[in-house]
Amino acid sequence: MLPPFYLIVDDPDWLARLGPVGLTFAQLRIKDKSLPETSEAIRQGLAVARRHGCLLVINDYWQQAIDAGADWVHLGQEDLDTADVPALRRAGIRIGISTHTPAELDRALALDPDYVALGPIYEPRGKTVDHAPQGLARIREWKARIPCPLVAIGGIRLEQAAEVYAAGADSICVITDVLKAADPEQRCRDWLAAAERNAPKH
Repeated sequence: MLPPFYLIVDDPDWLARLGPVGLTFAQLRIKDKSLPETSEAIRQGLAVARRHGCLLVINDYWQQAIDAGADWVHLGQEDLDTADVPALRRAGIRIGISTHTPAELDRALALDPDYVALGPIYEPRGKTVDHAPQGLARIREWKARIPCPLVAIGGIRLEQAAEVYAAGADSICVITDVLKAADPEQRCRDWLAAAERNAPKH
């Protein structure tokens, strides 16, 4: 079962900060680093996450994830053009896939993913995206179609958590609402508490 709160970070230092407050599921998304730097960050991130009992999803860099012994990889639609999904499966790695349109969802489901991400649910605050906000109705539509857990992502604030879970999200993924908070540790605690209160019980 997928944990109901999911945080994306861009540096292993965040895992060292937020692991102790109870973070159990996170994605490491590295941008604008050399391949050696990225590989080292992945290895470091996995080590830090495991020390704190946190499952770490590696974004995009599927070969480096295999080499480092990761348990999870997240692939965007562009990543699917080049990722060796059978190699990931042979390595025992679970896969999450981003979706924004019905055609992308069909493509993702054909690969039997371990979760599907839908976004942006609301207007994103920390990232420019090519897709309009999906809204709560799209969460309900996706949930009715997929056999795996559904992750809602994009512009979601803590104050909207209850309505997003109620619409059918199994997990909510955030970035800005925690990492840009005045007190990221407390915001993470608050998210974990909201997830415990509001997430669907399976």
